[in-house]
Amino acid sequence: MGSSKIFECQKCGVCCKGYGGIFVTDQEVRATAKFLNITQDEFIDRYCEESGGRTMLRTGENGYCIVWDELCTIHPVKPSLCNTWPYLKSVLADKNNLTVIQNACPGVSKDVMYEEFAAAVREFYSQPPKGFL
Repeated sequence: MGSSKIFECQKCGVCCKGYGGIFVTDQEVRATAKFLNITQDEFIDRYCEESGGRTMLRTGENGYCIVWDELCTIHPVKPSLCNTWPYLKSVLADKNNLTVIQNACPGVSKDVMYEEFAAAVREFYSQPPKGFL
């Protein structure tokens, strides 16, 4: 089963719902502010909050990430943590996490076996990270 058969994003926003702790780096703040054509300070004031001394995206009143509006409004520059979904390292630590991911996300194949998914996670992390604008 190829990685496209393991996961095909349904653009449903399930992964964007809830208080998820999407921390953003300084580089991600710069790229997102540029993408939104606002200053970095405006981006932080409108879209972020501090947690544990780190900057993270807020959760909106609707329970979704503040940048979710039927689709991710910053998709081309979304934070690296968002880019990892559903290839989470936690699957390598506990294979039961695959079942949690499969039950949460309609885009993850219910037929993929743990070994194949774990190999896809390892492959995902062996590739260079995506760049920003």
